[in-house]
Amino acid sequence: MTDRRYGISLAWLAAASIAVSPALISGAKAEGMTTETSRVFELRVYHVLPGKMPTVEAQFRDAWAQLLDKHNLKVVGYWEAEDNTFVYIVAHQSRGDAKKNWDALRADPEYLALKKSESSDKTVDKIDSTYMESTDYSPLR
Repeated sequence: MTDRRYGISLAWLAAASIAVSPALISGAKAEGMTTETSRVFELRVYHVLPGKMPTVEAQFRDAWAQLLDKHNLKVVGYWEAEDNTFVYIVAHQSRGDAKKNWDALRADPEYLALKKSESSDKTVDKIDSTYMESTDYSPLR
């Protein structure tokens, strides 16, 4: 079952690279990055409990998306997969930046308050995180 979930998630990643590549490249130029920079991408898969997808989506729409952005965790996109997983991809400048930014987020009092408020209503069974590097022929780098 896990292989199927990753297959679906990776299919979403491929679709995302085709759909958002021009937007990311123009955003990279605006931030002073060159398109030659090879970033690190993090695929995050949330295995949502039955009936909890609307709650997870609301949490990300209303709070998590802004908090991730605040800590330079640049989300490429969010998707809901048919296997009841919530998927998103984060673009990092490097693995070192990823660690630094995640550590800063986890130390943020706003993060701690959100985690505490969500602890009373479990919505996710588990979270998988996979770091990926673009190939030299990938349109999204």
